[in-house]
Amino acid sequence: MSDDVLNIEIRDRIAILTMNRPDKRNAMSDGLLSALDGFFSNPPEGVKCVVLTGTAGHYCSGLDLSEHVARDAEGTLRHSRGWHGVMDRIQFSGLPVVSAMFGAVIGGGLELATATHVRIAEPSVIFQLPEGRRGIYVGGGASVRVGRILGADRMTEMMLTGRKYGAEEGLRLGLCHYAVGEGEAMDLALELAGKIADNASLSNYIMIHAISRIDDMSRADGLFTESLSAAIAQTSADAAEGLNAFLEKRQPRFR
Repeated sequence: MSDDVLNIEIRDRIAILTMNRPDKRNAMSDGLLSALDGFFSNPPEGVKCVVLTGTAGHYCSGLDLSEHVARDAEGTLRHSRGWHGVMDRIQFSGLPVVSAMFGAVIGGGLELATATHVRIAEPSVIFQLPEGRRGIYVGGGASVRVGRILGADRMTEMMLTGRKYGAEEGLRLGLCHYAVGEGEAMDLALELAGKIADNASLSNYIMIHAISRIDDMSRADGLFTESLSAAIAQTSADAAEGLNAFLEKRQPRFR
């Protein structure tokens, strides 16, 4: 399944996706975007969790400006919406995605990272949205995903100034969930991915889909959606197995 720009390794229930454009700091080309889209549109059977990472010291340095094509307003709109579609597939495919990050997590790389569900940063990480300093504007979902993490005020300052955040600052702000030592991101990513893969697939799916949507809703709509999600999860065979395993003091064996 591997592509020249995206290496795919399956370890039992975990798929490891490695962006592989080392000479470009893993900048996002149309080919890499298409490879990610292809995987998340039709993930291999049996995979329960994904680890997404980069190579040669970088996660993803954003849009490959060397492939920049001058587009009119309609073409730019359609290209941006294409990015949105791929990022939505990553976030909502139903597979939990853990990012093991180091080096550049810049522009479209940060948009990609914030479409994943668990983010681990090594000390070398640089979080940045430099588009404003280049006379352009984000187009891969940062206004929503990054904006909701940082808040509109802080994201505006970040883009106006080209400000960079490191791993510890990113942890404090919510751009990452874990800050680890050099070379430790992948080990923690695989450990967490194993724990996530042990969960019931249905409850993972509901968490991925319900929580972010509830965040968009009014209080009343969010509470009702929570009740619907609970009704689906708690009447499943996996819920019965989880309860029995707890009472019997053993690990659950979800289907």
